[in-house]
Amino acid sequence: MSATADRPADTDLARRLGITAGQVVQEFGWDDDVDEDLRLQVESVSGEPLEDEDSIEVADVVLVWFRDGDGDLVDTLVDALTNLGEGGAVWLLTPKLGRPDHVEPGDIEEAAPTAGLHATSSISACPDWSGTRLASPKGRK
Repeated sequence: MSATADRPADTDLARRLGITAGQVVQEFGWDDDVDEDLRLQVESVSGEPLEDEDSIEVADVVLVWFRDGDGDLVDTLVDALTNLGEGGAVWLLTPKLGRPDHVEPGDIEEAAPTAGLHATSSISACPDWSGTRLASPKGRK
Protein backbone atom coordinates (compact mmCIF):
# COMPACT_ATOMS: atom_id res chain seq x y z
CA MET A 1 0.00 0.00 0.00
CA SER A 2 1.15 3.49 -0.78
CA ALA A 3 1.23 6.52 1.46
CA THR A 4 -1.94 7.69 -0.24
CA ALA A 5 -3.96 4.55 0.54
CA ASP A 6 -6.37 6.59 2.65
CA ARG A 7 -7.20 8.83 -0.34
CA PRO A 8 -9.00 7.87 -3.54
CA ALA A 9 -6.55 6.52 -6.11
CA ASP A 10 -8.33 8.23 -8.98
CA THR A 11 -11.33 10.35 -9.80
CA ASP A 12 -13.35 7.94 -11.93
CA LEU A 13 -16.37 7.94 -9.60
CA ALA A 14 -16.68 11.73 -9.62
CA ARG A 15 -16.21 11.87 -13.37
CA ARG A 16 -18.98 9.27 -13.81
CA LEU A 17 -21.22 11.78 -12.05
CA GLY A 18 -20.23 14.37 -14.64
CA ILE A 19 -18.28 16.51 -12.19
CA THR A 20 -15.84 18.89 -13.87
CA ALA A 21 -13.30 21.44 -12.69
CA GLY A 22 -14.71 24.62 -11.21
CA GLN A 23 -18.20 23.29 -10.54
CA VAL A 24 -19.99 24.14 -7.32
CA VAL A 25 -21.37 20.95 -5.77
CA GLN A 26 -23.89 21.12 -2.95
CA GLU A 27 -24.53 18.13 -0.70
CA PHE A 28 -27.67 17.11 1.17
CA GLY A 29 -28.14 14.23 3.61
CA TRP A 30 -24.54 13.79 4.75
CA ASP A 31 -24.13 11.31 7.60
CA ASP A 32 -21.38 9.00 8.77
CA ASP A 33 -22.51 6.26 6.35
CA VAL A 34 -21.81 8.19 3.13
CA ASP A 35 -18.95 7.18 0.83
CA GLU A 36 -16.04 9.42 1.80
CA ASP A 37 -13.98 8.34 -1.23
CA LEU A 38 -16.68 9.65 -3.54
CA ARG A 39 -16.89 12.92 -1.60
CA LEU A 40 -13.11 13.37 -1.77
CA GLN A 41 -13.08 12.61 -5.49
CA VAL A 42 -15.81 15.17 -6.14
CA GLU A 43 -13.80 17.80 -4.28
CA SER A 44 -10.63 16.78 -6.11
CA VAL A 45 -12.20 17.04 -9.57
CA SER A 46 -14.19 20.23 -8.92
CA GLY A 47 -11.32 21.85 -7.05
CA GLU A 48 -13.82 23.16 -4.51
CA PRO A 49 -15.07 21.94 -1.14
CA LEU A 50 -18.60 20.55 -1.08
CA GLU A 51 -21.22 23.10 -0.08
CA ASP A 52 -23.58 22.00 2.70
CA GLU A 53 -27.38 22.17 2.84
CA ASP A 54 -27.31 25.72 4.22
CA SER A 55 -25.25 27.15 1.37
CA ILE A 56 -26.65 29.99 -0.71
CA GLU A 57 -24.19 29.46 -3.60
CA VAL A 58 -25.66 28.59 -7.00
CA ALA A 59 -24.85 24.91 -7.50
CA ASP A 60 -23.97 23.17 -10.75
CA VAL A 61 -24.59 19.75 -9.21
CA VAL A 62 -26.42 18.65 -6.09
CA LEU A 63 -25.61 15.36 -4.38
CA VAL A 64 -28.46 14.00 -2.26
CA TRP A 65 -27.67 11.10 0.07
CA PHE A 66 -31.09 9.60 0.86
CA ARG A 67 -32.06 6.53 2.84
CA ASP A 68 -35.40 4.88 3.51
CA GLY A 69 -36.62 6.59 6.66
CA ASP A 70 -34.95 9.95 5.95
CA GLY A 71 -38.32 11.64 5.56
CA ASP A 72 -40.23 12.69 2.48
CA LEU A 73 -38.23 12.22 -0.72
CA VAL A 74 -40.28 14.81 -2.63
CA ASP A 75 -39.55 17.45 0.02
CA THR A 76 -35.86 16.56 -0.04
CA LEU A 77 -35.70 16.86 -3.84
CA VAL A 78 -37.54 20.20 -3.80
CA ASP A 79 -35.04 21.47 -1.20
CA ALA A 80 -32.19 20.25 -3.42
CA LEU A 81 -33.51 22.38 -6.29
CA THR A 82 -33.38 25.62 -4.30
CA ASN A 83 -29.85 26.60 -5.38
CA LEU A 84 -29.50 24.46 -8.50
CA GLY A 85 -28.44 26.55 -11.47
CA GLU A 86 -29.95 26.31 -14.93
CA GLY A 87 -28.87 23.10 -16.65
CA GLY A 88 -27.68 21.60 -13.38
CA ALA A 89 -28.29 18.05 -12.23
CA VAL A 90 -29.28 16.35 -9.02
CA TRP A 91 -27.63 13.03 -8.20
CA LEU A 92 -29.84 11.05 -5.84
CA LEU A 93 -27.59 8.60 -3.99
CA THR A 94 -29.41 5.73 -2.27
CA PRO A 95 -28.20 2.54 -0.57
CA LYS A 96 -27.92 -0.37 -2.97
CA LEU A 97 -30.32 -3.30 -2.91
CA GLY A 98 -29.58 -5.49 0.09
CA ARG A 99 -28.05 -2.63 2.11
CA PRO A 100 -29.80 -1.16 5.15
CA ASP A 101 -32.26 1.63 4.32
CA HIS A 102 -32.44 0.75 0.58
CA VAL A 103 -34.87 2.98 -1.36
CA GLU A 104 -37.04 1.21 -3.91
CA PRO A 105 -36.68 2.46 -7.51
CA GLY A 106 -40.46 2.91 -7.66
CA ASP A 107 -40.27 5.43 -4.84
CA ILE A 108 -37.76 7.47 -6.86
CA GLU A 109 -39.87 7.18 -10.04
CA GLU A 110 -42.89 8.43 -8.11
CA ALA A 111 -41.14 11.28 -6.25
CA ALA A 112 -39.07 12.75 -9.09
CA PRO A 113 -41.93 14.05 -11.28
CA THR A 114 -43.75 15.42 -8.25
CA ALA A 115 -40.61 17.47 -7.50
CA GLY A 116 -40.43 18.61 -11.15
CA LEU A 117 -37.63 16.23 -12.16
CA HIS A 118 -37.15 13.11 -14.24
CA ALA A 119 -34.57 10.34 -14.05
CA THR A 120 -32.07 10.39 -16.91
CA SER A 121 -29.67 7.63 -15.87
CA SER A 122 -28.65 5.33 -13.05
CA ILE A 123 -25.21 4.11 -12.06
CA SER A 124 -23.40 2.19 -9.39
CA ALA A 125 -21.98 5.34 -7.80
CA CYS A 126 -19.73 3.57 -5.29
CA PRO A 127 -19.61 0.25 -3.40
CA ASP A 128 -22.69 0.79 -1.19
CA TRP A 129 -24.59 3.50 -3.06
CA SER A 130 -26.53 3.70 -6.33
CA GLY A 131 -26.88 7.00 -8.13
CA THR A 132 -29.85 8.27 -10.09
CA ARG A 133 -29.34 11.41 -12.15
CA LEU A 134 -32.35 13.69 -12.04
CA ALA A 135 -32.88 16.72 -14.26
CA SER A 136 -35.59 19.21 -15.09
CA PRO A 137 -37.57 18.25 -18.18
CA LYS A 138 -36.27 19.95 -21.34
CA GLY A 139 -38.22 22.99 -22.39
CA ARG A 140 -39.30 23.76 -18.84
CA LYS A 141 -38.90 27.40 -17.93
